[in-house]
Amino acid sequence: MARPVWSGALTFGLVSLPVQMFTATDSHTVHFHQLQRGTSDRVRNKRVNERTGEEVPLDEIVKGYDAGDEYVLIEPGELEDIAPGRSQAVEITGFVDLEQVEPIFFDKTYYLGPKGKEYAKIYALLEKALAEAGKAGIATFVMRNRQYLVAVKAEGGLLTLHTLHWADEIRDPRREIGTLPDSTDVTSRELKMAEQLIETLSMDWKPEEFHDTFQEQVTKLIEAKRTGESVEKAEPPAKATNVVDLMEALRASVDRAKSPEGRGKGKTAAADAPVARIKDAADKRRAGRAAKPEQETKPKPKQTKQAKASSFDSLTKAELYQRATDAGIPGRSSMTREELVKALSGKRGRRKAEAS
Repeated sequence: MARPVWSGALTFGLVSLPVQMFTATDSHTVHFHQLQRGTSDRVRNKRVNERTGEEVPLDEIVKGYDAGDEYVLIEPGELEDIAPGRSQAVEITGFVDLEQVEPIFFDKTYYLGPKGKEYAKIYALLEKALAEAGKAGIATFVMRNRQYLVAVKAEGGLLTLHTLHWADEIRDPRREIGTLPDSTDVTSRELKMAEQLIETLSMDWKPEEFHDTFQEQVTKLIEAKRTGESVEKAEPPAKATNVVDLMEALRASVDRAKSPEGRGKGKTAAADAPVARIKDAADKRRAGRAAKPEQETKPKPKQTKQAKASSFDSLTKAELYQRATDAGIPGRSSMTREELVKALSGKRGRRKAEAS
């Protein structure tokens, strides 16, 4: 069981619910150490006086705010004296419609659980009431010497707490982005084609079907470097669409989306999974990948050479490279996409001839 990062009471009106708060998300970050090239020696960061070059002990370090013409020095103890005390309660000051809280305000998500089984009824009551009302409770509380604005919501049968950005932390996009169009005319044909493309590519939200491919490539790079293998380089980014070719690009995109390869696999909506079960869905996806090799050993119907080649048309270069790696095709790291397709098609033909 995970350890709570905070515990206290969730209060609304005269009702008080003892709760514990748990981290709801993980990070895919692959952590590296810094080493000196040509050695296995770790590189360490030191606190050094930039004028003398000498290392400074931690107890001699103070904070300084640059006021322009001088530094305003702040002792660590002075910050502790004015820091707000840790909140013992998240006191909801009011409830708002969920649609009123724009996504840009949401920062980090936590799970809330009752502190004991004896509080299950109050917990369930608040969760069901928030779900039925479609509202979120807005509150402020202090954790780790920092004050947070939060929203308490009902999601998938449990209560979640979302830390929010303060209003003055949201940047004005008109000030940040100098290239935003003020008013740009688009033709009705262009708008209709763009709407058609959006409709054709519409799908059900299934987060478990998406995964961090870059993190997987980093892991493959590490393993390849460890074993002396070569690694396929990433494909270059797509070129920007020329305004003159916009209609043709939209039309081609719609045609591609309507094709069997473009549509991908079904869009049938599954029942909305509770937030707490998203992890289980990811585990099922991984289990399915592990079982895939067994499925591929079943006899497959005969294909013509043309059909074999076309079966690779919907695969990306990275996916083709992975299949070439599995098939043990030499020289694959320097092949183009077309060469990978040709090599994979020829590999299948040779296997068939050897089997006969």
